[in-house]
Amino acid sequence: MTDAGRRLPRKRSSLFGTRSQLGVLLGDLRRTRGFTLRQVEEATDRAVSNAYLSQLEKGKVQKPSPNVLHSLAAVYAVPYESLMEKAGYLLPSTMPATKRRKRLAAFALDDLTAAEEAELIKYLAFIRSRDAS
Repeated sequence: MTDAGRRLPRKRSSLFGTRSQLGVLLGDLRRTRGFTLRQVEEATDRAVSNAYLSQLEKGKVQKPSPNVLHSLAAVYAVPYESLMEKAGYLLPSTMPATKRRKRLAAFALDDLTAAEEAELIKYLAFIRSRDAS
């Protein structure tokens, strides 16, 4: 722990500061809709502060409360259950494709995997950001 009387720096956990799947999704959803962090704070009636949302998106907060997820689902117009799954509160849906609830990427095929859906959302954000320039 010490090297000739000096304290060696601690190694950071590989999980600390990495962006979680939920954080990436929340950031993509926010940017896709053209919201700033402050606009989301206002849209949630301050239920989710811009600072807290920033921490979520950066992966510093790994498991937000269901209330926070509910507020964000309403603002982003996405199924609450999808955010609950990403946060680890719910197991992924095992419903057959014919009965599957409305997906985040509603225009896509019914048999998208969660990873494919996340990539489509990122691509849509990219297209919209390019068009806005």
